Order: sequence, then structure tokens, then C-alpha cells
Amino acid sequence: MNMQVKKKINTSLRYGVLLIVAFFMLYPLLWMIGGIWKNNSEIFTSAAFWPREPLNGWESIRQGWTTNTPFNIGHYFLNTLSFLVPRVIANVASCILTAYVVSRFSFKFKKIVFASVIVTLLMPDVVFRIPMYLLWRDLNLLNTYFPLWLDNAFATNSFFIFLLIQFMRTIPRELDEAAKMDGCNSFQTLIYILLPVIRPAVITVALLTFIWGMNDFLGPLIYVTEVARYPLSIAMRMAMDTTDSAVEWRNIFAMSVMAIVPSLILFFSAQRYFIEGIATTGSKE
Repeated sequence: MNMQVKKKINTSLRYGVLLIVAFFMLYPLLWMIGGIWKNNSEIFTSAAFWPREPLNGWESIRQGWTTNTPFNIGHYFLNTLSFLVPRVIANVASCILTAYVVSRFSFKFKKIVFASVIVTLLMPDVVFRIPMYLLWRDLNLLNTYFPLWLDNAFATNSFFIFLLIQFMRTIPRELDEAAKMDGCNSFQTLIYILLPVIRPAVITVALLTFIWGMNDFLGPLIYVTEVARYPLSIAMRMAMDTTDSAVEWRNIFAMSVMAIVPSLILFFSAQRYFIEGIATTGSKE
């Protein structure tokens, strides 16, 4: 057996194993999609993807869109975007500026600042919930979207700061010196020189901020009290608090599928940059 045949066999085996693993990882999502056509009894008794006696899936989607609440999914999705868009912009901008200062400048207590970033990275987010609630209450900002994004403008996400710092540290400082010789100030060096290089990491930060914001349940539950302002995560929980004797889980599954579609579209649109941002170290050939 020659080397070319061995290489093809090894490649086929690797892809075969990856396909099997991917199938098991994706099966819960596929099962949820198939659950749109199942009744409650089959949902809780069968692990098969396709139902034995399919129901009207389009009716499940229609019921899922209306959500059995005062507003439909479109309304809750717009509510979600109302704080997600400023959260992404504020988080990306503040993390880039913080990482730029820590990674490219020398100043007093720099090591202490970086150590503080690492320490806060190890602390669970729930530790800050009570003091932050008291802060927003004293500022009369409860039942608004400000508590869901305003803190991101002050570089509060240590994980993203650490990611960008490590990415920037691998970029040769000769780029900064060349930009300075060409007349660029520090801000222009960041915008015109470094940002194009760290674009994969920036897109990774924006993508994860969006996805984590879509999945945020505890934040809106604490700070938002008016039903008309609820995001998708709270609306899906409300849909399960039905006055009927039993919850129609196929409608909940339809809501879940519609809720994850925006994140899936965004992820696959930026997949190449996301993978590059995770896999590379920031250096360019």
C-alpha cells in the first residue's frame, strides 16, 4: 500500500470520527427541531428525531411566534436588540482600548493592573449582582436597559481584555514605531495599524458578546420589571407559565428554534474570523 492510499484512508477515518462526534453533539438540537412535530407524550417518551405521528409543525411555529403572552417574538427580539447592540459596541470599544494601553504602553503599577484583570477573571459574575443592583437602584435606572449594557463601557469583562492583550502582545512593536515615524499618534496607530491585524480577535469578542447577551437570563430578570420590556430569554420562560393544564412543549421548541436562529446566522457569517481569532496568536506571516 503506497503512501497516497494510506493518506486517503487516514483522512477518511479522521473525517468519519469527526462526523460521528458532530452528530452526537448536534443531536439535541436536531431532536428539539423534530419536537416541533411531536405531542407532549412522545416528547417525554421518545428520543427519536422524527415523530411517529407528525402533528402540524407550522401550527406549532405560529403558536410559538405568538408566545401565549401579551407580545409576539418579534417584539421581544427588538427588546433584546435594544440592549444587545449598545452592549456589543461598548464592550468591544472598551476592551480594545484597555488591552491597547496594557499591552503597548509602560506606566506605573502596570503589573498590578494586569494582575487585577486576571483576578477578576476568576471571580463568578454572580458576586457582583447585589452591589450592581444597589448601584442601578440608587441611579434610578431599574426597569431600563442601561444596567444591561452600560457597565460594559468600562471594560468590565476580564476574559475579553485578556484575550485582546495576549493577541496584541504578539504583534511586533516595529509596526508602532513605523506608524509613529509616518506621523501617526497613538490613537491613529490603534485604528489604522493594529485594528486590521487584530480583526479576528475583535470579531470573536463581538460575536461572543452577542451570543452571551442573547442567552442572558439573570440580568434582565433582576433589572427589568415591565413585561413590555422583556427580552427573548424572559419571554420564553413566561410562555411556560401558561394557565392551561399542561404546557405545549412543541410550541416552546418552536420558540427556542426561532430564538437561536439570529445567533446561528451571525456565527456562520463570521465563522472564518471567529476560528482565526481563537486559533491564531495574532502574528502575521
